[in-house]
Amino acid sequence: MNPGFQRCQRTRAKTSFCTLIVAVALAGCATITNDPNQQIQFVAPGCGGIRVECSAQNKRGVWTFDPPATVPIRRSDDVLNIRCSAENLEYVTSIPSRMGGKIIASAIFLDLGIVDSITDKHREYPAQIVLTACEAGN
Repeated sequence: MNPGFQRCQRTRAKTSFCTLIVAVALAGCATITNDPNQQIQFVAPGCGGIRVECSAQNKRGVWTFDPPATVPIRRSDDVLNIRCSAENLEYVTSIPSRMGGKIIASAIFLDLGIVDSITDKHREYPAQIVLTACEAGN
């Protein structure tokens, strides 16, 4: 077989491989971790028939709801501040966010986790938050 032909085949294979690597690397400027919003279920088990009005706030937005409710909350590295009121009761609490495990996949396979860190998509709050707004002593 002609040595020049073999060299040409190897060069084509290397070019195809390099093209594939570049395409994957350029696609890395996106997140693979999470959606920007997280569905959080808020429950207030001690409130029986009492109407409770609540708001949740972090640096990404403010959401109002009446528990029980499932609310799409924007992910953030900031704490989620929750304020509720019901029949002369005031209730305030803060829930910290934590890093999700998928940030490791983003860091390894894509862009070192940079995009997710900037957008906070690697952060998550608990899936369910129990509000003790109507319990004695709150």
